[in-house]
Amino acid sequence: MNNPIQHITSCRLPTAFGVFQMHGFIDSRTQQEHTALVLGDVANENPVLSRVHSECLTGDALFSQKCDCGAQLKAAMQAIAQEGCGVIVYLRQEGRGIGLINKIRAYALQDQGLDTVEANLALGLPVDARDFSIAKHIYEHLGVNSVKLLTNNPQKIKTLTDCGINVVARVPLNVGINPENQAYLQTKAQKLNHLIEKEQFSG
Repeated sequence: MNNPIQHITSCRLPTAFGVFQMHGFIDSRTQQEHTALVLGDVANENPVLSRVHSECLTGDALFSQKCDCGAQLKAAMQAIAQEGCGVIVYLRQEGRGIGLINKIRAYALQDQGLDTVEANLALGLPVDARDFSIAKHIYEHLGVNSVKLLTNNPQKIKTLTDCGINVVARVPLNVGINPENQAYLQTKAQKLNHLIEKEQFSG
């Protein structure tokens, strides 16, 4: 089967954490664009430190404290820079796959007292519509055979393992917890089985 994720172009990307190589991909099935940030030689037999990160405009770019996404992206880039080698697969799956406008609608319902799961369901949307198997195809292009995955999400590990990625270790990302997102993170831990350390919550 041909890889549905097509590599289009790449460039040098200097960041506050180091100089990455940025790769652009298009999913031929949906025309959705995705990217990967690569540091060092990842096309070898050694497990590669990696983060599969779903786009979060509010957290990644607008510094929202409603979630921990921006803090996780920053921590992943720092960890890979410290390692000297790694990959961030950045998937354009805003709002756990429901899109930006629906995410804003869900946020409005959360402001009225619903949690993140209840809000999606109240809108008639799936709790999590992301497709992590996209990362498998990006890893194939980059020559990555096994990863040490920066994540708190066991479903992400299962999906990648089921589609053939050798996840040799999970590296926790318990960062970015603040008074605004504690209820959100508790919901992820309780309803979505995310592996968030309970001692990170102050109440």
